[in-house]
Amino acid sequence: MYTSLLNVKQAINVERQLIDHLETYIEHESERLEDIKRFYAKVSDLHSEVYNGPSAAIANPLVAFTLIKRLQSEWLNLIYSDEAQENTQAFRSGYEEVEEEGSLPKLEDLQGAAKGLMRLQDVYALQVGGLVRGHFQRISNGNPIDIYSPTVSVSLSGDDCFLVGKVAYELEDYYHSVQWLEESVRLFRGAGGEWSPENEGTLEDALDHLAFSHFKTGNISYALSLSQELLNHDPMNGRVLKNVEKYERLLVDSPPLLSANTGLKRPNTTYLRTRNTYERLCRTQGSQPTHYENPRLFCDYFNNDSPGLQLQPIRREVLSLQPYVVLYHSFITDSEAESIRDLAQTGLRRSVVASGEEQATAEYRISKSAWLKETAHPIIGRLDQRITLLTGLNVQPPYAEYLQVVNYGIGGHYEPHFDHATSASSPLFRLNTGNRVATFMIYLSSVDAGGSTAFIHANFSVPVVENAALFWWNLHRNGQGDGDTLHAGCPVLVGDKWVANKWIHEHGQEFQRRCSPNPEE
Repeated sequence: MYTSLLNVKQAINVERQLIDHLETYIEHESERLEDIKRFYAKVSDLHSEVYNGPSAAIANPLVAFTLIKRLQSEWLNLIYSDEAQENTQAFRSGYEEVEEEGSLPKLEDLQGAAKGLMRLQDVYALQVGGLVRGHFQRISNGNPIDIYSPTVSVSLSGDDCFLVGKVAYELEDYYHSVQWLEESVRLFRGAGGEWSPENEGTLEDALDHLAFSHFKTGNISYALSLSQELLNHDPMNGRVLKNVEKYERLLVDSPPLLSANTGLKRPNTTYLRTRNTYERLCRTQGSQPTHYENPRLFCDYFNNDSPGLQLQPIRREVLSLQPYVVLYHSFITDSEAESIRDLAQTGLRRSVVASGEEQATAEYRISKSAWLKETAHPIIGRLDQRITLLTGLNVQPPYAEYLQVVNYGIGGHYEPHFDHATSASSPLFRLNTGNRVATFMIYLSSVDAGGSTAFIHANFSVPVVENAALFWWNLHRNGQGDGDTLHAGCPVLVGDKWVANKWIHEHGQEFQRRCSPNPEE
């Protein structure tokens, strides 16, 4: 997965190698290289104007997507294009050398980046037309408003939009394919149907996919119109001719369910019942409406009656009483956070979730994670001691899990879920130390936009606060799960989100958090 800023920086370095190979090739070849020279100029300008600029520029998901697409698709298409057929061995060998190193993104990375754009589109109600122009906008009272202004604006091409639309099309997600393919067709038309050798798609391809997408959404008349336009470019296409006959027949017969434009509807999801609340909380990005304010909430300097915190208490912000959620400001230093990120980088793997008695990857959790033992570095032990001072809990394994470091990257998210196990067959019980009684989550980085932690049933969200830590109880004192702790990691709109999780189990806390039969405690 190329969603993390770390991998985007790696991809930039990889492309610089390819640019060097291409420059050498152009210097030694004939003048018959107009398209290759144009591509070289475009990519070189990006590296001098965008990638060498502010770091926030490469945290932009549009920058990341177009970079991944070039490395996975455009460079390959160009190398094997007709214009590059003669005397291309040196050119190709340079690409193949980089490819053998395994540092190029794969097709699944490109598809994942496309899905990430669609996820951001949905959760933050972004207008596709705005994204195509490099703007992060949503419609409010009929007018577009910017929800984030990037330092560097990157627009998308007709081929970029075609690829996103094609990914949705192949998933039979016509809600998204229609919107992205409409933009693709518009941009290809605006270019006069001119095709570049690095492109994956053409105007004809976009028209073909868009026509069928409209047919599947019930808009038969528009599907017919697009198919007829396609025949103007490819009059002998037998499949499209049959489609035109089919659409004309359907319109003549006029069955209500087929001829009426039923409108675009988003596909269902696993968290459909809470989707509206989840997305609303993500869109607030931690800013709560005033009518949710609770006068019983407070901020203070907290020492937990611990001798280790008497001289240096920590700033505590009580965010919620039910469930009990607190934010500890400045829990970790910049250098400590950087050290933990560095320690985790080599071990980062695609995050998994509980699936019955096993663990597996899932689309509703897109991130990378690594586990750090106390022996990895003295800093891990110091963090454990600090958590114990604040919570009074025993955080030594097996009474707590090892520190999990997670990188959500660009577009990374975790849909509504519980941290505690809700099934007796959960792999969490393999430690034989009970369920996860509490969560201590440390923010190891900041983000430019998005990435809030949303508590769905409690109806509030917490923005990413760099170097702070979030703590909450997952279980009632009687051992039952607290349903109000249903929470989600909102998609990262712009930036690179790192967190460290310390999950504390029931066993070992018998005298620190006593049991109670009262289900309200």
